[in-house]
Amino acid sequence: MGHKMVTNMEWSHGAWTNEPVRVDEDGSTLRVTAQKGSDAWRTTSYGFVHDTEHALLAEFPKDSAMEVTFRLDFTDQFDQAGLFVRVDAQNWTKVGVELSDGIENLGAVVTRGMSDWSLSPVPSWAGRNVTIRGSRSGNALTIRARVDDEAWQLVRVAPLDATATVTAGPFCCAPSRSGFTVDFLSWRMTDADASLHP
Repeated sequence: MGHKMVTNMEWSHGAWTNEPVRVDEDGSTLRVTAQKGSDAWRTTSYGFVHDTEHALLAEFPKDSAMEVTFRLDFTDQFDQAGLFVRVDAQNWTKVGVELSDGIENLGAVVTRGMSDWSLSPVPSWAGRNVTIRGSRSGNALTIRARVDDEAWQLVRVAPLDATATVTAGPFCCAPSRSGFTVDFLSWRMTDADASLHP
C-alpha cells in the first residue's frame, strides 16, 4: 500500500479516555502502565459494560488512516494493546493483540450498542513489533495488521458512519492484573487505503 502522506503524531496530541497508572516518554517510545481491571466491552455474553480502557485519542478525519505500533510482550490473561476508534460510548472499535487463554490473538471488538468479538491466533508474533492500521473511507473502517515489516493482513471491515466525528489512537487494557506495561513505538496518520483489495 503506497502512501503519499505520513504524519507522525505527537503523543501529546491525544487525550486519554481514562488516565493510565503511569505514562513515561523514552525518546519516541510511550510506555504506558494500565490500571488493573481496565477494559472496553458492552454487554454481549458477559452482561457487563466496561469503559475503563486507556485510549489516547485524536481526531480521525475521513479519508485518512491511523497506524499504531507496539511491542508485543504480554504475560497475563486478556493483556491487550492496539488501536481504538471511537464515535461515542455505544459505538467504537478496538483492534489489537490480546493474550487469551495463553495465546497471542489478533482480534477486533466492534461495538454498536453491543460488542462483537473476533480472534485469530498469532503466537509467532510474540516479542515482536505489531502495527495496527485503521483506514477510514466512505462508510467503512478497514483494519489491517502486520508484524515487523511482513505483509499487511486484513483483520476486519466494519461500518463507520461517514458523517460521524471520530477519534482514534493507541490503547491498552489489563483486565486481570496490575503492572501491565506496553511500549508504543509510533503513532502515525497516512492516506486512507485506495481499495479494500490490493
